[in-house]
Amino acid sequence: MAGGPRRPRFYLSVLVAGFLVGGFLNAFLKRVLPESPTKAFFTYSVSPSLGPVPIDLLVVHFTLGPVGLEVSLLSLIGVVIAYLVARSLF
Repeated sequence: MAGGPRRPRFYLSVLVAGFLVGGFLNAFLKRVLPESPTKAFFTYSVSPSLGPVPIDLLVVHFTLGPVGLEVSLLSLIGVVIAYLVARSLF
């Protein structure tokens, strides 16, 4: 199989789709599964955040943030599934 050109938009869209699918799976399992070690394992997430970041341009002053990302095991599984589906389609 020959390697194709790098397509940054393709990889970015696969990441976004994977995180969305994984996020939906995470939210669904949080509601459906009873309290158990399985629920704790699959729905555990890490939430790094950045901000707030003040920006002062002398004329305009504004603050960005905080911006966060919630990463869980299911979101990583969602990225892998989205990649495999996208690779089989294209």
